[in-house]
Amino acid sequence: MLRLKRILKAVLIFAFWIAVWQVIALAVGMEILIPTPLKTLQTVILLSKTVRFWRAVSVSVVRILAGYFLGIIAGLAGALLSCNFKLFRDLTAPVLRLIRAVPVASFIILALVWIKSGALPVFICFLMVLPMVWDNVQNSLLTVDKKLVEIGTVFGLKPSEIFFKIKVPLIMPSFITVCMTALGFAWKSGIAAEVICRPINSLGGMLQDSKVYLETPEVFALTAVVALLSMIIEKVIRYAVGRLKI
Repeated sequence: MLRLKRILKAVLIFAFWIAVWQVIALAVGMEILIPTPLKTLQTVILLSKTVRFWRAVSVSVVRILAGYFLGIIAGLAGALLSCNFKLFRDLTAPVLRLIRAVPVASFIILALVWIKSGALPVFICFLMVLPMVWDNVQNSLLTVDKKLVEIGTVFGLKPSEIFFKIKVPLIMPSFITVCMTALGFAWKSGIAAEVICRPINSLGGMLQDSKVYLETPEVFALTAVVALLSMIIEKVIRYAVGRLKI
């Protein structure tokens, strides 16, 4: 019963904002500025019947997920090294601060000079995820209760056993949370990179083309697809993590 209420509440909220969208579209009265929800849905259906659309969806998803997982792996490695070697932590801290401070658009423009357009979204996603995971894991490991580590040592646990049996379970909830947060940043930054560098077979490239040719319904439709894909991927990853019972 509680689940049914939640579903009903979500449907009503969704319907409310669709109604607001419809009212605004009718008030403006110009499809080139704001298309109606129905027109946007019709455009999504038309796009879904084209090979170009599905090719762009698949390639964009692969690019963004590749950068996302590479960022997680590199962030974990960097955090572990930082926790074990203070000199490494001191040397890399300014770089991480720089990555966090510089706008995504600046990185995209700069990287476009050296990196091919097809690989640029992967690099940008990697760059956005890396400092988030690195900082989270590093801070979590450095703030683990030392008394728990001492207890493990008293019971004769090896350093590797202390790490996997004590530290990993303690930091895992925070790690999963930052990974879910980083996924949203990776998705948005990856699509932004595609919009700017316009690689072949990309949702961002299609968005830019639609904007150039003033195909506003297509811009709205592609934006809706991007948002929907982001939510689906997040749900899939959450489900996969839940199945692992970490």
